[in-house]
Amino acid sequence: MNEMCPKCGAPLGEITETKTGKSLQRCSKGSWNPQTRQNEGCDFVKWITPEPKELDEKCPKCGAPLMLTVTRFGKKMKKCSKGGWDAAAKKATGCDFVEWINGTSEPLEEKCPECGENLVLYTTAAGKKMKKCSTAGWDKATRTATGCKYVQWLK
Repeated sequence: MNEMCPKCGAPLGEITETKTGKSLQRCSKGSWNPQTRQNEGCDFVKWITPEPKELDEKCPKCGAPLMLTVTRFGKKMKKCSKGGWDAAAKKATGCDFVEWINGTSEPLEEKCPECGENLVLYTTAAGKKMKKCSTAGWDKATRTATGCKYVQWLK
């Protein structure tokens, strides 16, 4: 069944994915112009929320399976499948285990051009990749970078 645009009545186009990994479906009479960074034609966009996926990991609190969930803002988290949200009472129900997923690092066989230490391939939670020095870090208290400051963003 083809869904229709609530603004103009035209059928919705196919589901596409943005560079950041979010899925959307726009009106077939509208399009995105990357040069002007604006919609042209009908500007209706339906954002597709990914379904939670069950992981092979168990909850450390209750032993139930963990779920990989993406928030409406694109942040990823592991949460207990027994947990939920009571909208009327505005409070969590069941198991309250949540672990936010930040980026991942993989060691590389390259040396840092600034300090000579090993480089790592860091992938952000949004899927962006960079090569950075393994000695680089972040001090949350002072909100400043620590260690070597070499970073190369990848396309």
